[in-house]
Amino acid sequence: MIARLTGKLAETSADGAIIDVQGVGYQVQASARTLDALGPIGGDVTILTELQVREDGWTLFGFGSAGERETFRALTSVQGVGGRVALAILSVLDPTELATAVSRGDKAMVARANGVGPKLAQRIVNELAGKLGSPALAGAAGTPTPRGGPANDALSALANLGFKPAEASAAVHAANEELGPDASLDALVRLALRKAAK
Repeated sequence: MIARLTGKLAETSADGAIIDVQGVGYQVQASARTLDALGPIGGDVTILTELQVREDGWTLFGFGSAGERETFRALTSVQGVGGRVALAILSVLDPTELATAVSRGDKAMVARANGVGPKLAQRIVNELAGKLGSPALAGAAGTPTPRGGPANDALSALANLGFKPAEASAAVHAANEELGPDASLDALVRLALRKAAK
């Protein structure tokens, strides 16, 4: 399972990017929001990924935050929502906005995405009710994962300890904000664990 890529941004297109990881180019499908945040061609990038294996091929989806990836997983659990439709929704609504729309039963907001009609929007709202957490939590999960360095290692450490990706991302983000960019991995993990345990 490919969970994360760190490398150079080789090229981008309307619906994806190619990340060069030590000479191997990985084609990643991503939301417009994630693509906008990748930065310039040739720059260093770290992107969280989800690999979908189907009879007709393998597709790698990329995300700028653990919250976006968790929301993608929730969306693709709904019948009729494939990876591309989920990315279309995440291009229009960030995880916080989607959680808000679902909690309010606002199918019109969900239907703004390309390829989502009223019936599918209603199914998404019905099936995800109570599954996306509160909009406030989704907001914390929607904060971009700090790129590279100790923050990514701290995220992995919390995930290995059994924390959900959204919880781990929110805790590491909060710890990173408090300690600043020069924090050591040890300090980050300790503070993130305290924040996650609250």
